[in-house]
Amino acid sequence: MRFKKNAFRIVAARLAPGLIAAGLLIAAQSGAEARDLYRWVQYVPGGVEARAVTDGPSCPAAVIDGVAATMTERSAPGENYPVRACVLPIPKGAKLVTLDRKPMPLPKERPDRILLIGDTGCRLKGAQVQDCNDITQWPFRTGADISASFKPDLVLHVGDMHYRESDCPAERQGCAGTPFGDTWDVWKEDFFKPGDALLAAAPWIMDRGNHEECERGGRGWARVLDPYPFDPTAGVVGCLGPAKPYTVDIGGVTIIVMDVSTAAEKVNEKQVAWFKPQFEMAKSINGPVWLTFHRPVWAVDSQKKGEPAGDNATLAAAARNSLAANVQALISGHHHTFEVMSYVEDLPLQIVSGHGGDDLSLHAPTVVKGLEINGVTVKDGLGRPGIFGFSMLERVPDDLTGLNWILKGYDITGKQIAVCDIKGKEASCR
Repeated sequence: MRFKKNAFRIVAARLAPGLIAAGLLIAAQSGAEARDLYRWVQYVPGGVEARAVTDGPSCPAAVIDGVAATMTERSAPGENYPVRACVLPIPKGAKLVTLDRKPMPLPKERPDRILLIGDTGCRLKGAQVQDCNDITQWPFRTGADISASFKPDLVLHVGDMHYRESDCPAERQGCAGTPFGDTWDVWKEDFFKPGDALLAAAPWIMDRGNHEECERGGRGWARVLDPYPFDPTAGVVGCLGPAKPYTVDIGGVTIIVMDVSTAAEKVNEKQVAWFKPQFEMAKSINGPVWLTFHRPVWAVDSQKKGEPAGDNATLAAAARNSLAANVQALISGHHHTFEVMSYVEDLPLQIVSGHGGDDLSLHAPTVVKGLEINGVTVKDGLGRPGIFGFSMLERVPDDLTGLNWILKGYDITGKQIAVCDIKGKEASCR
């Protein structure tokens, strides 16, 4: 026994340096793998892409239906962005796509459950300060986790993911230590990290909000989320002005995705001329059409001297007399509340779902019926101000027209706060 113990000690001593070196190598490799890696599926002009953003040395490994595929680099690491964004077009009919060995959510030809969420970032701008470290004051992660458990077929984010524009005041502990500016750290904390469960739940349509303008969070938008290709030599380090619209077919309904991030609140005739033909696009499309863009028209986020306020006059001027009869709905955010409105005039109904996490519009109306907004009168609908949450459009079973839906509003914990029957351009809420 003594001989065996001594022999073991000798062998162990001889092997120790090698074992230590191997251990260090494994630790180093594990450290290299312990990196930021976020994955999602996103609609883009002409199709669907799997996307990833990583601080690893290369794009994640990809497999499509059992065959290895190569992600291409969308944007390389750069100033304030020590990450690379990667893309992989997903062919129509693909059954299984994996990134880094994890399956990606694939689009359905006919999504029946469409989650609407928007204005999700945490407000830090001068005197406007939100407690980003307090999940009760900035509850986007709660909403993302809960809404992911609802198993949507499609997620439509109506814009404004990036909100941390200035430093947290020294005396404000609720946001102490948070990053700010147009950097990857901010995009990670404001959107990708809290939204990771929802990113993995379903394919996404991304609207660009005014907080994704080039002078705000636009560089991150351009590098990672813009549906169009990234060119670092164009615009402001790759960030461009408003993009052209594109369409998404969701089986019986065509969604036109518009970029109204810079639309002036007061009438800007040059912008009216730019947006007018975009509103007219639906005239060449057969079947029902939804328009989705960040800033709403004929909507209200407050009342000043008894009059509704918050309508975007530039977009309203462009849309007036330009909307085709087949446009059934306008889906937006920007106002930090949940609103549904159908109108006396022959106009699409409006859905505002901008209550996903940023400071709420506490003075938005609860009763919207009868409001006159920029010459348009609300026939039916409701408002739910002061409540963080999200909403879900559910297709009426066996409806082949694309006209009949049920819209349900939820608070951030998943409790239902409203329900509306949608029939074409009409909304009947309770």
